Amino acid sequence: MHQNQSQSPPAWHVLIVEDEPVTRLKLTGYFENAGYRVSEAGSGPEMRTMLERESIDLILLDINLPGEDGLALTRELRSHSNIGIILVTGRTDSIDRIVGLEMGADDYVTKPVDLRELLVRVKNLLWRISLAQTPVDDILDSEGDVDGVRFGDWLFDIPRRKLTHRGKPVKLTKAEYEVLVAFIAYPNRVLSRDRLLGLISHRVDAPSDRTIDVLVRRLRHKIEADPKSPEYFITVHGEGYLFATEIE
Repeated sequence: MHQNQSQSPPAWHVLIVEDEPVTRLKLTGYFENAGYRVSEAGSGPEMRTMLERESIDLILLDINLPGEDGLALTRELRSHSNIGIILVTGRTDSIDRIVGLEMGADDYVTKPVDLRELLVRVKNLLWRISLAQTPVDDILDSEGDVDGVRFGDWLFDIPRRKLTHRGKPVKLTKAEYEVLVAFIAYPNRVLSRDRLLGLISHRVDAPSDRTIDVLVRRLRHKIEADPKSPEYFITVHGEGYLFATEIE
């Protein structure tokens, strides 16, 4: 139902951080042919230089880099940025992928990379990023290019800011709407309070950690069958919240 996943690629700038020249060249060529703007880096220092010089939307980050590995770089990136991060690894050990996701990566793929699958993952992540960053007024004024999303028995019509449960409307405040959009943009990912604040703070007055807790509690009371035993908005102690559902 996400019609705008095919949003014009030229607006997106992808940075490929990969130390193997052949692999880097193959990825660069593929995404350039798909219409994306692509930059390259072969190491952590080169990545930092490129990020200072360019506006990057998404990073394809190899875990096994010389010097600083991709996991350390993921932690560093996520400490100050909401940039999209997809880890690329040749290792079969799932521990690295789990640790990478815990450190804030949005997705991962394993080598040898299926380029078509990777392109779909990139498109999906960029769609979620654009959804989280789009000002409310722009979403509401859209011509229907942002479609409704479903989770469980709920339908969330994002452009019209309408939430319904089995056809019955449930009213949301502007701030509740913002938080729900942020969760839908990153399903099944642990989002820290700071990251949630980063996604909504430019549109909510005087935001704080307490703001996030209050808004999540409000959403639980409106959406959960049992707010005291939530199925969707899960508290991950010491880390933040996780929106535990599949988005259609």
